Amino acid sequence: MGKVKIKKADVWIDMTPMSDVMVLLLTFFMMTATFVSNEPVKVVAPQSISEIKVPETGVLNIVVDSVGNVFMSMENRNEALAALRNFSDRYGISLTPQMENAFKNDTQWGVAVNPEKGKADKVTLEEYLKMSDEQRAAVFVAQGIPTDSVANAEGVKQMSEFQAWVKSVREVSKDIKLAIDARYDTSYPIIKKIMSELQDMSENRYFLKTQYKQGGDD
Repeated sequence: MGKVKIKKADVWIDMTPMSDVMVLLLTFFMMTATFVSNEPVKVVAPQSISEIKVPETGVLNIVVDSVGNVFMSMENRNEALAALRNFSDRYGISLTPQMENAFKNDTQWGVAVNPEKGKADKVTLEEYLKMSDEQRAAVFVAQGIPTDSVANAEGVKQMSEFQAWVKSVREVSKDIKLAIDARYDTSYPIIKKIMSELQDMSENRYFLKTQYKQGGDD
């Protein structure tokens, strides 16, 4: 008896619905993703059990390293550039388009107008903004915004460069929030100095960035 041949039917799967779902998921993740900027000065924040979250936008981050150097960053680079122009007007700094472009391309700023004398690694803000990208990256972490007030020729105490930056940012964005982002090993007197500077300006509301500590940790 001969074998009965069963005709095999071709199996066809419509992949269109799966492709649509994949495109929708890809679009969703692209629209909602938050890109992490490459910040020259990174800090490991101290731990706490506070669950209050610092907003991701509309924040002036005051970054403090372990030796007390102060830097700043904010997400909106156009507002940061406007703050630079305000700050430069206060100190009589003439900005060229190249200097403004250099500042706008940096994710953080923190160079003194008049750095401490006798320190070879310190540069002025004008010198810094005239450098190439590679030169700025090489010297940045050794800089810092001064927090000490300086008296003018008449002996009247002027606001510090740190306070001038905060004021310049506040004039650009009156609703911006402040957040102090300090390393876990930064000494208390350094943080107290920053808080005192803010208090002198009547800036009494700000966040202290920390890492959430799980209840079981020591």
